[in-house]
Amino acid sequence: MKQLSKIITFVFLCLFLTNIFAGYQAIAKDEPEFLSVTGPCNLTFPKDHGPHPGYRTEWWYYTGNLQAESGARFGYQLTFFRSQISPSDAEKKWPRPPSAWRTQQIYLGHAAVSDISGKRHLQAEQVARQALGLAGTSEAAGDTIIFIKNWRAQIGENAHILKAITDAFSYELTLQPAKQPVLHGQAGYSRKGSTPRSASCYYSVTRLISNGTLTMGGKSMKVAGLTWMDHEFSTAPLESGIVGWDWFSLQLSDRTEVMLYQFRNEKGGLSSASSGTFIDPSGNPRHLTIDDFSIEVLDQWESPHSRALYPTRWRLTIFPLSLELNVVANLSDQEMQTSASTGVTYWEGSVSVSGAAAKHPVKGMGYVELTGYAEPFSAPM
Repeated sequence: MKQLSKIITFVFLCLFLTNIFAGYQAIAKDEPEFLSVTGPCNLTFPKDHGPHPGYRTEWWYYTGNLQAESGARFGYQLTFFRSQISPSDAEKKWPRPPSAWRTQQIYLGHAAVSDISGKRHLQAEQVARQALGLAGTSEAAGDTIIFIKNWRAQIGENAHILKAITDAFSYELTLQPAKQPVLHGQAGYSRKGSTPRSASCYYSVTRLISNGTLTMGGKSMKVAGLTWMDHEFSTAPLESGIVGWDWFSLQLSDRTEVMLYQFRNEKGGLSSASSGTFIDPSGNPRHLTIDDFSIEVLDQWESPHSRALYPTRWRLTIFPLSLELNVVANLSDQEMQTSASTGVTYWEGSVSVSGAAAKHPVKGMGYVELTGYAEPFSAPM
């Protein structure tokens, strides 16, 4: 049965990737196009917590650091991806009557727990079509619900509620926003390349007070900590020559937060579209350009799974803020291998932070995402 399950998953993934490629061909032939992000997004809430069909790719990303009453430390990730197979106008060409299985939307999910005290990283993945109640989004009493089978995020004005159940672990968490959503770039319009269309609509909830239950090996424990939430949607692929990115989300003890990303090119340099946001204690964002910061790699780790060489310790400097931070992975092996869903191998890991802000000591926690180290990143942005 396990072998049959693997075969079915492989066939489904092949069909999924074939549909993705067909979507790009449709754009090249001037057939109906996906929507494009070309200017200020002017996002409003709670409406924009929900899905944005018509754009090719969308994700809701939760990463956080938790601690049990025993003192044991954990990182966690829960991500929902929405991938639209073809532009909305393509529905007009579908045969009638439509099948109950037919849909333009595929939902994919990644979940993980970094058991920092136990020095192990657990992960799981899900894939389902937006059909027959297997996956999708809905609304309930004004809340947005994103789900894939028994994984769920419910986003409300006063709380986000997460639930994920896997064979190796499960968690149910209530997250209370300590700050309002932050729009990155220009009113949420986040440039990712040299052309206006090479962009996304991007916002974050940078500080969510988190409480709930984490279960591993049949043992449940109460946990508490901080979570960061990202929501982003776009149609643009990465620009030619970009092989991957390094993304940082950091929550500091002075109630400030930092988001930085840098795009690496095939020649070893950085794209000028690399940027970030600094959020002050009141929740006000300050846009950062590539000239405002530097990221220096201080240590690396070689994955025994993929043989990729990942950075695991960094020095971040934000020049106009006199902010210098040392960032270190809480666990070296936090590599995600997702052959049964997105097909991307990447590193998504819990980190600790120490340093100084204008010569005043700060510490903190966060998450780092590293793509393109196992192989050049070629999926939609």
